Amino acid sequence: MYAIIATGGKQYKVSEGDIIKVEKLGVEAGETVTFDQVLAVNNGTLAVGDEAAKATVTATVMKDGKGKKVIVYKYKRKSGYHKKNGHRQAYTQVKIEKINA
Repeated sequence: MYAIIATGGKQYKVSEGDIIKVEKLGVEAGETVTFDQVLAVNNGTLAVGDEAAKATVTATVMKDGKGKKVIVYKYKRKSGYHKKNGHRQAYTQVKIEKINA
């Protein structure tokens, strides 16, 4: 059984027991979070649309963290302009506990 959920502007295919990193949720570690924006559920037959909209996915927050650093380098030739900037995206690691379909 798997479900496709949407959170943080991205879509994830999840099964029970999966550990995924999603955009930062602002929830403390150890708490449970419910994803109610379910796009599809497959438990033998694929349910999409209104059938899948009734489903929810329950997950437990494991930890918050930051991803690897990405270097953003801007450069314009012949003018002496260059700018170096780094970015680390914040994430929340969750463990999928139950798919309620």
